Amino acid sequence: MDNNQGCKITLYWLEQSRSHRILWLLEELKLEYELKIFKRRADKLAPAELKEVHPLGKSPVITIQAPGATKPLVLAESGAIVEYLCDHFSSARPTLVPQRYTPGSEGKVGGETEEWMRYRYFMHYVEGSLMPFLVMTLVNDSIRNAPPFFVRPITSIVASQVENQFLTRNVEGNLAFLEDQLRTSPEGGQYICGKELTAADILLSFPVIAVTMRVLKEEKNKERYPLLVEYANRLERNEGYQRAVKKIEEIEGKFSASM
Repeated sequence: MDNNQGCKITLYWLEQSRSHRILWLLEELKLEYELKIFKRRADKLAPAELKEVHPLGKSPVITIQAPGATKPLVLAESGAIVEYLCDHFSSARPTLVPQRYTPGSEGKVGGETEEWMRYRYFMHYVEGSLMPFLVMTLVNDSIRNAPPFFVRPITSIVASQVENQFLTRNVEGNLAFLEDQLRTSPEGGQYICGKELTAADILLSFPVIAVTMRVLKEEKNKERYPLLVEYANRLERNEGYQRAVKKIEEIEGKFSASM
């Protein structure tokens, strides 16, 4: 069976980036693909070569060369890539997108299943609500640590103020929200939308695993967010995730999920 439908798929993968989620999804969908690896520059930014693929020069980016098409389709933004791949290639893993309607309520407003409503929400929540605070935390840390040592006391004070008055409460608020969402997962499921792994879990994997390595490694936080810690570990143990990690290790010799 040709899951690719004759299409040639290329993933432009950047180290320590959100692109690993797309690699995992390709593995889950059992698709054949070409993997092109890019390294970050000394300033931690993406290399200029990525702009040859997409004008913003960011990762993830994929190209899909369909049979008979004169030029490849170029897709950027994690959520858009995930939705497009699931729309066209999900036959190998149809449960990555939950059933939309309850029986007899097809097409009716409010007739959606809880699993699908969660799925639709989290597909937007990850990049719209969660990731901005985590990125701001990284930027704030760089403000604290990057300047020359004689300026650092001043930048450290500024960074601490931003952290105390804005970042900490928002990051903790999101962690508490995710902990509660896991606690109330439909039918006692172990994933964010219920009993089955969905594409929303794959999108959540990067920030959740990164937060686990950064914040939840402290004992006090493990006690505050036990379900979130278990969830991160569960995602890392997933066979598709492990296959994606192995692909990178075979090329690069190592893999890091940190931001």
